[in-house]
Amino acid sequence: MIEPPAASRYAEAMYRRTFLASTVGLIAAPIPYTQLYGTGGIAPPPPVASGDSIFEAWKQGFILRTASVGLPMARVNELLAGLTPDPRVLAADQRQPELSRSMGDYLAGSVSQARVNAGTRQRTEGSVWIDPIAEQHGVPAEILVAIWGIESNFGQNQGDYDVVRSLATLAAEGRRRQFGESQLQAALKIIIRGDAPRERLKGSWAGAMGQTQFTPEDYLNYAVDADGDGKRDIWTSSADSIGSSGNFLARKAAWRRGQGWAKEVFLPTDGSFDYGLSEGERHPWAWWAERGVLPMGGQAWSPADAEEAAGLILPAGWSGPAFLILPNHFAIRAYNNATTYALAVGLLADRIAGRPGVLAAWPVETPIALADRIAAQQALASLGFDVGEADGVLGLKTRAATRAWQRTRNMPADGYLTFGLIQALKSQAGLSSVLPVSPAS
Repeated sequence: MIEPPAASRYAEAMYRRTFLASTVGLIAAPIPYTQLYGTGGIAPPPPVASGDSIFEAWKQGFILRTASVGLPMARVNELLAGLTPDPRVLAADQRQPELSRSMGDYLAGSVSQARVNAGTRQRTEGSVWIDPIAEQHGVPAEILVAIWGIESNFGQNQGDYDVVRSLATLAAEGRRRQFGESQLQAALKIIIRGDAPRERLKGSWAGAMGQTQFTPEDYLNYAVDADGDGKRDIWTSSADSIGSSGNFLARKAAWRRGQGWAKEVFLPTDGSFDYGLSEGERHPWAWWAERGVLPMGGQAWSPADAEEAAGLILPAGWSGPAFLILPNHFAIRAYNNATTYALAVGLLADRIAGRPGVLAAWPVETPIALADRIAAQQALASLGFDVGEADGVLGLKTRAATRAWQRTRNMPADGYLTFGLIQALKSQAGLSSVLPVSPAS
């Protein structure tokens, strides 16, 4: 009788067979172990299959590829045995909100008085360990506490998704394969190196984990042991979590020590101001002052901020609050590349530090349905403006197209689509209902 190989060698052989078959468009079924080698009194089973042939083909190929990054194949095989795709992750990755949420509503929830109170308390009670971290990395303590609050409500809501399973699901699904595989490799390194046990890696559906929601790669590169216990623990140690965020912002995001993140400003209302300057080039404070831009509430600019190039954003259009954003605004966005996120962190930090919140009123807005967002993009495309794909995401390209259309109508060119403007767009384009979704030409 042929001597049965170790289970890991059998698994490797089956993975290689399936992976090679998949490269020519086939999905090979694993050959039963006993069919090849008999029982011999030993029958170590292969990993339990998920029943999903696409997921299994991806997983088997991934396990082979882990060897190129120095991960032991047998150990990876063990960690991924029985793994199945998480349908909740697939749904979350493909989800488009049916109704858009206004900036005012979003910030009312993110920068609530309850969160301001909690952040102020955490900042005060933790000053003995937060202040040294802030000084070491050059990031204001209130910014670090605000990120902690926005990401996990100060460690209380870290997420309950299995990070390994979430990342495997994203990788196998294909749309985010490179991200999913690289982050999954990092997560496996964390486990194999002994930084954290498999069961501790819980987090968001997209794989962020811990009190300050680090990706596995960012954990490997930027997590620190701030409490001195010899471990980099972003799950149970608040000091390590805050310290890791400070290190991330200083090293990866290039936080500029001694500078702010943004200033709320007042724009001229006599019709002379060009709202099309929003989301455009950045200029020093003096350049903006020459165009009638004033600091809201008399908030003076520090010398360091005044010399820095700042850009204008109008997150609720020309009728809402306006901000001049500094490079540290974009440092915050290294955490989450969204204007909404950076505003939430910055404004919460301001409140925690005792500075005033937003002084201008947020406009009351009618929520915009997904169908209307898609129709607006289709209308712009039919009128000759490039929006890319009509997918309902009102991103930079759609906002640039909106500004161009607004100029043709002698409107304030702020690039901001309200419910009323969308109806006007649909009317001009002759769209009474939504067209089938397709890439705009």
